[in-house]
Amino acid sequence: MELLITVIKIILVMLVMVGIVAYMVLLERRLAAGIQNRLGPNRVGWQGLLQPIADVLKLVFKEDIVPSNANRFIHHLAPIISLGVALTTIAVIPFGDRITLFGYDIKLQIADVNIGILYILALTSLGVYGLTLAGWSSNSKYPLLGAVRSSAQMISYELSMGLSVIGVVLVAGSLELDTIVEMQSGWRWNIILQPVGFITFVVAAFAEMNRLPFDLPEAEPELVAGYHTEYSALKFGLFYMSEYANMFVSSALITTLFLGGWHVPFLTSFGLPDFWVSIIQVLGFLLKVILFVAFIIIIRWTIPRFRYDQLMNLGWKFMLPVSILNILVTAAVILLMK
Repeated sequence: MELLITVIKIILVMLVMVGIVAYMVLLERRLAAGIQNRLGPNRVGWQGLLQPIADVLKLVFKEDIVPSNANRFIHHLAPIISLGVALTTIAVIPFGDRITLFGYDIKLQIADVNIGILYILALTSLGVYGLTLAGWSSNSKYPLLGAVRSSAQMISYELSMGLSVIGVVLVAGSLELDTIVEMQSGWRWNIILQPVGFITFVVAAFAEMNRLPFDLPEAEPELVAGYHTEYSALKFGLFYMSEYANMFVSSALITTLFLGGWHVPFLTSFGLPDFWVSIIQVLGFLLKVILFVAFIIIIRWTIPRFRYDQLMNLGWKFMLPVSILNILVTAAVILLMK
């Protein structure tokens, strides 16, 4: 029965995530239009609500073009790696506490892994393979330059991302995401206890997602479209979807580590039945995630792109030392408080 429950959780989470990711594209296009004082997509369906479905159908029926000298197997594999890593990461993120259905106590998390943070860092480090292989397999200079940029950028910022999480681990005393969320009950959110870790993690997450102002692997003015220049049709759509899936997963992880996860302050004081408490916790978690996604989108249309030397200098000369200093200060404070 546990296996059946796990399979049902996987199917439901994947369906919800794919639906949210599809409509994140519409959200970005509408927010961008508002910032630029234009309308955005509003023709397909009421207020453009069917636009994501039309976009998917367009990509499915487009011709799939592969360069004649490309490595076809790797060219096909690269977008699958990128999307697979993005979708797999969500497995260990708790989107609620527990809920009782049909007499079964169900944990609102696909996989309860006691080294959840290490699992996520390991998977995100695999994400660079999708981009690098896409650029190399295309046998074209612009995709290759984008692939080299992406590998250097993601490896550089993974160090700061990993180190910024150590402060949270020291405060919680655990690598398990459930324990980290439970520690943030009430208003003891890690954004308050670990503000430096929060800022460095968010900046590193922008670089890991290849989002403006850190979209150097794509950089249209210099590299046409970067690592996915030679991709079209559904394979291009998979890369596009993986970018937004990474946005969703990164926002969910930031919510879990720094914004209290599924905690809704003072919710238990209202005396609601446990079932409705669980539902509100899940909705609260999704609301935090969507608000942070909106923040990521707004940043894209607000701040200009960095130069590549500025990107690397920020990662190695500023964020890395600050992350190490944050660990030392956090450890010292915890030691003094014992």
